[in-house]
This record gives sequence, structure tokens and C-alpha cells, in this order.
Amino acid sequence: MDLLFCAHKIKKMRAEKETILCSIINAKSGFCSEDCAFCAQSAHHRTEIKTYPLLDEEEIVKSAIELESRGATRYSMVTSGYMLTDKELDVICNSAAAIARETALTVCASLGMLTETTACRLAEGGIAVYHHNLETARSFFDKVCTTHNYDEDIITVKTAKAAGMKVCSGGILGLGETWEQRVELAFTLRELDVDGIPINFLNPIAGTRMENRPLLKPLEALKCIAIFRFVNPDKNILICGGREVTLRDYQSWAMLAGANGLMIGNYLTTQGRNINMDIDMVKDHQSLL
Repeated sequence: MDLLFCAHKIKKMRAEKETILCSIINAKSGFCSEDCAFCAQSAHHRTEIKTYPLLDEEEIVKSAIELESRGATRYSMVTSGYMLTDKELDVICNSAAAIARETALTVCASLGMLTETTACRLAEGGIAVYHHNLETARSFFDKVCTTHNYDEDIITVKTAKAAGMKVCSGGILGLGETWEQRVELAFTLRELDVDGIPINFLNPIAGTRMENRPLLKPLEALKCIAIFRFVNPDKNILICGGREVTLRDYQSWAMLAGANGLMIGNYLTTQGRNINMDIDMVKDHQSLL
């Protein structure tokens, strides 16, 4: 308990005061060439997810407007796959411009690997925050993914920053990594000086290589959040996928453990909690500050 409340005290002193409420759209689903062991969208797995090509601009913008009306402050277009084509990038940039015109949302994107050219194109097209998870520590990465190397992810994070975008980069906890490797990831993100750290917890999906991994215990997950806050005192720490099944009745404790943001609404291939319940939870927490 002391660890959690010390992390909360650090957050109050160092992090943004307003709770960040992120939302996403699964803008392109499935058929991913990468073999990430946890991912339902990998072509290497046999899962029951819905697959489809990149959505059109109208559908992406409509979703953004709806999620803003529900309370979201950020909106991210997320696509499966290693990297987008030029034609797909046109749709993303056009969508970003429309969302910026029609909403007050911070426009974000998670589109796989970047080159200098594509990063500049996205920044000029209206993407304010680029999201690219490292997923886990370098020392554990080959147990999670073998189709690309860790340095490719590091380069994409640096390329997004160099193009002028803010960067959110975090990972998934509960993949089988050790406590030392969790700390390793936290310090890697500190060294990269990312702006936000999304923390996900493994929600094992049938058909993936990690379908039989056990969930983290709620207090173990909370301790993870606190450690990331200790290592990254002035960064945004956002609690994302897997929180419902991992934290269960302790979801509100994530804010007391050092988090200052949540992802609301549904995730890529799994359902999230009722948005109104999350909004009420955030309001209750803010009333204690």
C-alpha cells in the first residue's frame, strides 16, 4: 500500500492534472504478418476475430465524433500490419484533418513501422501523437516476436519524435516476463523520453500462443503501475487493454497507483467496460484530489 500511495503522490506532483481519456478505432483488422505471441490479429494465429481492410474516412470520422460525445479527449486510428501503403496513408491523413476540423480531440495514430518520409507526412497531416509499443523488455522480446527485431521498434519511436509528433510507447505486462524485465522496460522508455506510457495487461485470446497464460493478480498489476510511475515520474501513464479482466474490482485503484489516464470504450479485438462507468470512476477519483 505504501508503494501505491507514494506513486500517487509522485503523480500529483509531476504528471498532468487532468485525466486523459483515450479512445481508439480498429481501422484495419487482421492479416498481420508479424507473429507477436499475444496478438489475435496475427496471420500466424487462428482466432475468431473479424478481419477487414482499412475503413473509409467517413466511418473513421463518425467514430471519432461519437467517442468525443461520450467523453474521450484523445482518438487514435489503429491499423494491423507492419507498415501502411501510400494509399492507406492518404486515408489516415485525410481522416486526421477532418477530425481536427470537426472535434476538439487530440488526434493520434498507431500504424506500425515508420520511415522518415511517412513520419513527416503524418505530422504534417495532423497526427499529434504517434503510438508504438515496445511490448516488453529487449531481453524478453524474442520470446514474444521473431518477425522483426527490437531495434526496428526503437527506430520508429525515435523517427516519430524527430518528425515532431509526441510519442506514446509502452507494453503488455503478464507475458511471462520477470520483475527485472518490467523494470528494464520502464527504464528503456525513460531513456527514449516518450511522452506517454500505455500499460496493457495480457488478456489471453484463444488461438494465440499465449492463450493459456494466467492473468496477473490485481495487486501485482497495481504494483507494476507504481513502478512505472517511480521510474517515469513526469510522464503520462495510461491504463489500457486487459484492465477489466486483470484489475477487476480494483480498477479504480489504478489511479491511486500512479496512472493519470485510461483508455475508454472498446479495444482492438476485445470489449471494454461501459464508458459511463469509467467516466463516473474518473470523476470520483478527481473529487479526492
